[in-house]
Amino acid sequence: MTAPSGELQPAVPYGTPDAPRIAVRGEAHLEVDPEIARIGVTVASRGKDRRAALDDLTRRNAGVLDLIKTYGDAVERLETGAFSISPELKDKGRGERIHAYHGRVHITAELTDFTALGELTTRLADLELTRVDGPWWALRPDSPAHREARQQAVREAVQRAREYAEALGTSLAALVELADIGAENAPPAYPQTRGGRMRSMAYATEEDAAAPLDLEPQRQQVHAEVNARFTMVPPHL
Repeated sequence: MTAPSGELQPAVPYGTPDAPRIAVRGEAHLEVDPEIARIGVTVASRGKDRRAALDDLTRRNAGVLDLIKTYGDAVERLETGAFSISPELKDKGRGERIHAYHGRVHITAELTDFTALGELTTRLADLELTRVDGPWWALRPDSPAHREARQQAVREAVQRAREYAEALGTSLAALVELADIGAENAPPAYPQTRGGRMRSMAYATEEDAAAPLDLEPQRQQVHAEVNARFTMVPPHL
């Protein structure tokens, strides 16, 4: 069937004898050092009544925030998340009798100084009724590593297409299309690499400060892919 007069013809996905096309994929895989590390801190409290649990949680939360803030510029971001106060019912007896109240508040800290990270993590884990999760290593969204991976993928695509053309005794003529994988149908998905997870729970402080943890940053994997189409000078076959 031919398209009705006046309608646009669909783009031909292949070349012609006068302008043969080459379609290739360029890929890049980089391994780089992380730029940031995130830790999660859960501060807990327990009291015989709601007010006692709340006052205790307020005190402990303030202590944790003050400790984190003493690290100054090493802490790039500090955020408070979920907060809760919940009753604990007695297992025995009639009716809903409350035995105690439990409070929790979650804090997230993002650090750029990994030496300070080990010391801070240890000091937080040494606090009473304080839980530490992490670290999660990551790159910033605007990290130069992402740009370098994309550029390397493009160079790899050009080199691959050039090698195909040379195998035919000819050369590339022009770039027809360059696109991220999946750009035609949906936004490309860039998987986020998570670092190893460290978990610790501390319920009592010790008289002597614990030695700082030696945390080795986990290298981050950066991946980029592009599709590229070129025309080439007609080869003499």
